[in-house]
Amino acid sequence: MEHGASEQRVYEALDALPFRIASFIASAALLITGCGTSTVGQSALEPIDQAALRATVDATAEVLMVPGALVILRTPQGEFTVTYGTTELGSTTSPGPDSHFRIGSVTKTMTAAVILQLAQDGALRLDDSVAKYRPDVAGGADITIGQLLNMRSGLYNYTADAAFWPALEREPTKQWTPEELLAIAFAHEHRGSGSFAYCNTNTVLLGLIAEQLDHKPLSEVFRDRFFIPLGMTDTMLPDGHSAAIPAPRARGYVYDSLLYVFLDVPYPPEIRAAAKAGTLIPTDFTDLNPSWAWAAGGVISTATDLATWIEALVGGQLLDAAYQRTWRGSLEPTNPSDPNGLQYGYGIVQVRVGPNRIFFHNGELPGYNTFAGYDPVNRVTLVVWTSLPVSVDSMGPAETIAGKLVASIYRGVPKTVDPDVPGD
Repeated sequence: MEHGASEQRVYEALDALPFRIASFIASAALLITGCGTSTVGQSALEPIDQAALRATVDATAEVLMVPGALVILRTPQGEFTVTYGTTELGSTTSPGPDSHFRIGSVTKTMTAAVILQLAQDGALRLDDSVAKYRPDVAGGADITIGQLLNMRSGLYNYTADAAFWPALEREPTKQWTPEELLAIAFAHEHRGSGSFAYCNTNTVLLGLIAEQLDHKPLSEVFRDRFFIPLGMTDTMLPDGHSAAIPAPRARGYVYDSLLYVFLDVPYPPEIRAAAKAGTLIPTDFTDLNPSWAWAAGGVISTATDLATWIEALVGGQLLDAAYQRTWRGSLEPTNPSDPNGLQYGYGIVQVRVGPNRIFFHNGELPGYNTFAGYDPVNRVTLVVWTSLPVSVDSMGPAETIAGKLVASIYRGVPKTVDPDVPGD
């Protein structure tokens, strides 16, 4: 999942680190918005050079000290796969498109899609108040379902609570219930709805509402509505008691402590130095029970299945034409003073690359960082996962790799995006 304060580097007012869009994506967006003179659909894309693609991934992953990474890039020129490192420290097994990993907040796109299908089915209205379904939510009469979807509820993000990450480290096998997560959020004041603030509490509430209206566990809702129809046989929302990841799997790591994953706290110089010298080995957090993420970030998938998912979602396979327009029309700037910057809508983010638009979501939780994006006009699909959520230089590795690849595959985009990452 992602967090918050770090997300604030990209979103205005993000305050809960699990579920973050890296600052790299934001800086890349600033450089590429409005750039480019190529004609969409004619010459928007550069010729794809497999060797150059691999060199970019290798150089970036190496400097960010990523144990393992996998990239799938699809364009009209074909499908390109790049692997880096291994699925487990000390092993020789390379990641593959079928390696299972935790997708983090990309799960939010699925929870949002369920709610939109329920609205399409007439089971709810997007302008319904949250109080209609959850009378226990403070200020719920003034919060709509749509505001939960687009992160404008004003509710407190439970993962931002200062006691939350230490609790995960103390009890890594603890099975968290959605009600426990909401109790943490509701112990804090409701700030009033209206302005954008990325919040995992919103999506947990949406998951509970989905279960209430579909009359079955969210894992079955996802399975029946999405995974079976789309042939996503390697994707699942695990039961709360299970921390298992099916084989083949990629194990996930964090340098030093979850503090640096959940709060916007930079690694101190001595930890950065030890990691770069190889004397600090990252800790394996694969078996941390993911029930604390649930509807906001608990899904396990593979790069192949995730590519299928983002293409179906953005390509209009899940909603009818009217609700697909509603979904796309929900996008609003995360920073009102920058209307050309990142936009967030009903469980989806949009970034402009010159005249082109990529719809995406990222995911981050202990052990993993993910980017899944699709440009339907130019038929560009990009999925990146890494087995490290944040580098010791406070960068999201998957998001950084994705940003560099986006800058390299579109024509007319400046190729120097971040001077701190090799290959620019």
